[in-house]
Amino acid sequence: MIYRIVKMHFTPEKINEFLEIFETSNQLIRNYQGCKSLILLRDIQNENVFFTISTWENELVLENYRGSALFNETWAKTKILFSEKAVAWSTQIS
Repeated sequence: MIYRIVKMHFTPEKINEFLEIFETSNQLIRNYQGCKSLILLRDIQNENVFFTISTWENELVLENYRGSALFNETWAKTKILFSEKAVAWSTQIS
């Protein structure tokens, strides 16, 4: 199992736009082949910082998703809203 964590900083005026994008795309991502779960978290210290944590069957299905039209369209809409470059980690339980 792969756990993908993505940390995103948004400009305050773009947060609602991001939340709309997430609301529109999250069910599609959750239903993508190999995706087991997807959650959105908001930092309690800095309300402009969000994290997504997604769970994938394995690295291959995660890479398939990252090469998909769904990912490319969603990421293109999302990344223009950032105030800082996103940081991502692919992790697993050891």
